[in-house]
Amino acid sequence: MLILKENVRIFNFGSRSDFDTLCHSIVTDLKEKYNDIQRRAYTCRSETCTLESEREYWEEIYSHFEKRPVTLLGVEEEVEHKTKYSSGKASYVERNYAMIDDSDFCVFYYNEKYQPQRRKESKRSIGTYQPKSGTKIAYDYAKRKNKKIINIYQEE
Repeated sequence: MLILKENVRIFNFGSRSDFDTLCHSIVTDLKEKYNDIQRRAYTCRSETCTLESEREYWEEIYSHFEKRPVTLLGVEEEVEHKTKYSSGKASYVERNYAMIDDSDFCVFYYNEKYQPQRRKESKRSIGTYQPKSGTKIAYDYAKRKNKKIINIYQEE
């Protein structure tokens, strides 16, 4: 629908979740039919991507090193947002904001009822707190920015 009805040609991806990997796989398969579409990876601290033009080379090196086949996700472009190295432990939030800012449509797998596990306030603390879901933070940001949201989550 995004390709045919909305003429979307650039697909932006994060790189932290199974959902990112699934979406990348779908777009990569669609690229065989629509070879003009582009995959763009937004990376945050300690993340990287492989440019499609270099993917086979790096897969061979990693496979030799690991002594097993290694498959890397290829993209046509990597975007390193301006706060990639300065935004701290939650750099993925800044990365997601940049990705959302550069998008017209945002595809989510977001369950509004989901809550991450409670966490200790610190190593020595007996108190806990309820962290926010990274997906919820991104979803709320996309809503505030009036992006066209496609949420594919469905209750069973």
